[in-house]
Amino acid sequence: MTSPRTLVLIPARMAATRLPGKPLLDIAGKPMIVQVLKRALAAGIGRVAVATDTPAIADAVRAHGGEVVMTRADHPSGSDRIHEALQTLDPDRSIETVINLQGDFPTIGPEQIGAVLTPLADAAVDIATLAAEIHTEEEATNPNVVKVIGSPIAPNLLRALYFTRATAPYGDGPRYHHIGLYAYRRAALERFVALPPSPLEQREKLEQLRALEAGMRIDVGIVDAVPRGVDTPADLETARRVLGG
Repeated sequence: MTSPRTLVLIPARMAATRLPGKPLLDIAGKPMIVQVLKRALAAGIGRVAVATDTPAIADAVRAHGGEVVMTRADHPSGSDRIHEALQTLDPDRSIETVINLQGDFPTIGPEQIGAVLTPLADAAVDIATLAAEIHTEEEATNPNVVKVIGSPIAPNLLRALYFTRATAPYGDGPRYHHIGLYAYRRAALERFVALPPSPLEQREKLEQLRALEAGMRIDVGIVDAVPRGVDTPADLETARRVLGG
């Protein structure tokens, strides 16, 4: 059910070098950013807007009936961009939960977007995210696949202890592929963007480690599959096949 206190923000910019103009590339007759927007709206969990510094992205979103908020061009991360967008869209501070949905997940299921809210049922959780079990050695050993290490606290729910590009944890048992979708309590997002980059964040190149190093709690919902991000021409063709265009 759509909540007036939940905001889904999709940060988008034209910075990709491997796939120039990525947010506006056509997938099944619509720009990729619009495909992501459609899935966020279909999730039906709250207001949805695209946060961008690029007029062409804004024009494409508005042409398909979507909401846009323009942000500065110098943000170091999507988290900083959505924080600015939150302040612009909600000056009265009625929003309690902010979802950061990457703009290059055109095949993500609306049910997965909704699932990221589940860990926030526990008031002690600051940030919620998702992961799926790894089933291949190639995925387990690929440094581009971020692994989450966590303690099981309920069926399909972990408390995150660490995120890494290494193959971890050691030994027999499941490993989990982190999905870069986050739900923040508003106070947690505000605290997070005010923190300086942390040592492990800089070493692993993983922003979420800043939160863990600061003592913030991240819980992880386990879902069945990893939505395919679009970073390369091959990824783009896969997304086109999945979505039929």
